Amino acid sequence: MMKPLFSKVGIFGIGLLGGSVALGLRERFLAEEVHAYDPDPKALEDALALQVVDQVHTAPGAWVGELELGVLAAPVGVLVEEGRRLARYANPKSLWMDVGSVKGPVVTALSGVLPNFVGTHPMAGSEKAGVEAAHAGLLQNAVWVISPDEKTPPEALGQVRALVENLGAYPLVIPPALHDRLVARVSHLPYLLAVSLNRLVAQDPHQELLMFLAAGGFRDLTRVASGSPRMSRDMVVANKEALKEAAEELRGVLLELESLLEQPDALLEVAQEAKRTRDALPIVKRSLLPSMHELVVQVPDRPGQIARVSTALGEAGINIKQFEVLAIRDEGGAIRMGFATEEEREQARQILQGIGYRVR
Repeated sequence: MMKPLFSKVGIFGIGLLGGSVALGLRERFLAEEVHAYDPDPKALEDALALQVVDQVHTAPGAWVGELELGVLAAPVGVLVEEGRRLARYANPKSLWMDVGSVKGPVVTALSGVLPNFVGTHPMAGSEKAGVEAAHAGLLQNAVWVISPDEKTPPEALGQVRALVENLGAYPLVIPPALHDRLVARVSHLPYLLAVSLNRLVAQDPHQELLMFLAAGGFRDLTRVASGSPRMSRDMVVANKEALKEAAEELRGVLLELESLLEQPDALLEVAQEAKRTRDALPIVKRSLLPSMHELVVQVPDRPGQIARVSTALGEAGINIKQFEVLAIRDEGGAIRMGFATEEEREQARQILQGIGYRVR
């Protein structure tokens, strides 16, 4: 049986993203134990009830020193403070990373403070918040930015890159300042635009009519405003310098488009260019968890494993409704199966454990 990448992993902030990382670690057998800390007792209670983590903690302590990997998934507004507080407990040989949406200030503050710290940002999210919305598929095929600086140990960078790949995402290594400039334009500025458009409607004397007339296009364009206002506020404030620069560029583009209202042919050319740009955006396919009773079985890298699992269940008369192979490493992988009933899943678990497989 293959050895996980890490024995004990700690997730600090068990919301949508932290929960999804935890589920990815568990589903792909990348950690022996996943621990979680969050200041919200309800979040910890939900994480245990949903089997997102193995153990929860209400405060940092000696347990932090037992971790091989620590993942900072706290809101960006408190992320640096949280990292500095945890540094007092961290094992000098442990690996640390964050998943915050702003990199410059975080990497500057925590490099050399937390052991082997690497700044990262998975480009994945949802307007839904909380651990109850977490799923491992959120990270599947996502671009995951890794932002080292001159203090980042090369070995730590390699470990984080391997982890990202094993979670099913695509690592992209770019400097922190460049990351912040780019996300200001493709993530943070769109959020301000969504807020602006909704504010424009809310302040109009014909608000009710506007709301009634708003079609799918308006809802799609302003969807990101439905996320957590506090977390989104912290995100844009933390990246305010790059965002101010992007907003200034946008003002220039809007003035240009306004002038082109008097030049229909030129406006058409700009619109055609915009269509080409939009149509060229890559389509990222997420692997969502099945909406049925699922089981994940760890398999070694030996011939015939899929056939052995399928045959064992087939001979017992158990129907596998969904079947997906999760590639992990050269040493092996995992198979995710969906069953129509909880009884079938439980029966499958017992059978596969009985013939020596590890399942979740």
